[in-house]
Amino acid sequence: MDQIFIGWGVGYLGNGATNAVFPITIVALALCLMIGDGGAAYLSLKLGEGDIASAKRGVGNAIVMVVVVSIVLASVFLIFIDPILTLFGATDTLREYALQYGTIIGVGLPFMMIPGAVNSMIRADGSPKYAMLSMALGAVVNTILDPVFIFVFHMGVQGAAIATVIGQVATFVMAVTYLFRFKTFRIDRSAFRMKVKTCTTVLSLGVSSFITQFAITIVMALTNNLLVSYGALSIYGSEIPMTATGIVMKVNQILISILVGIAVGAQPIIGFNYGAKDFTRVKKALDIALVASEIIAIIAFLIFQFAPMSVVSLFGSEEGLYNEFAVKAFRIFLMLCPLTGFQTVVAVYLQAVGKPLKSAILSLARQIILFVPAAEVPGCGRCALDRACGRWPGLPAVGWIADL
Repeated sequence: MDQIFIGWGVGYLGNGATNAVFPITIVALALCLMIGDGGAAYLSLKLGEGDIASAKRGVGNAIVMVVVVSIVLASVFLIFIDPILTLFGATDTLREYALQYGTIIGVGLPFMMIPGAVNSMIRADGSPKYAMLSMALGAVVNTILDPVFIFVFHMGVQGAAIATVIGQVATFVMAVTYLFRFKTFRIDRSAFRMKVKTCTTVLSLGVSSFITQFAITIVMALTNNLLVSYGALSIYGSEIPMTATGIVMKVNQILISILVGIAVGAQPIIGFNYGAKDFTRVKKALDIALVASEIIAIIAFLIFQFAPMSVVSLFGSEEGLYNEFAVKAFRIFLMLCPLTGFQTVVAVYLQAVGKPLKSAILSLARQIILFVPAAEVPGCGRCALDRACGRWPGLPAVGWIADL
């Protein structure tokens, strides 16, 4: 929502600045999901085994871990914000906007991460509607306040960041309130006594979720820097490619979030029945999740291929080279998104049944092992010699860049 309102209220430079901040929020999401999804998988497996004491300890240890990690991450980001933004591709033109937006987002990271982790365990406790309402509350608050701060109070990217943090606080309050009303057990002080074995198991079960999200950070950092570097040699300049590609990646992240939502919705059912050795129900839940995710992925593919401007136009009124680049980016970068549905569900399934290594390998293969080395492969290099040709050197793995 920030991206949409900033696009209309500030322009594509504001959106470019949020793209430089976006990777740190993905790092935060990766860490909170590793702890939260790991805690949820641990909870489901132990409930299926009938081990209530271990289930309670897993939830308590996960909560302590996410609180500590969120405070440490926020502190590190705020202290080193300038070099971090440079690492993620912020140009001199975008830096002021990025600092304004990023400083406020950094302060709010704990209010993003703690409810993100807790909501995963709320779902596993048998209250998916509560978890959904908790997240929806923050989204609605953010959506209402964004236009107020941007268009009424003219606060620009700072207003968008403040709206985001207020929405996160609303979700935080609702999620933390649930801790006192767990269905399967009553949380007490004993649950928060840290056990190395419990923490290790929780983190290992959630490592696939971490890799899936953290890989996006690596991809964005690499791609942003390549786009800024090679964009300066093309007719598009540095800011247009980075901004347009950032929007493509955020839209792709929305698609992945929907697919992950389907997968983690099935996760408690799969984990509980796997722990109870009811494999017929495990297979049925997996089949439903696979079919639902593929339907969503195919619908997204049709929109990206045949109506990309309907998505691009949501993020502001631009024209010319910006729209040309954005349309090509959507069509080619997201060409194989139907395969993402299958990969996402299977990765979460392997996590849910206690096979974190296989899940991690599957997540790593698509986003790191194959993408990163290929993105560095050089191409014809003609753009370095002829700035007017409008073509880009290499990067065949990024796909659409090679065509451009």
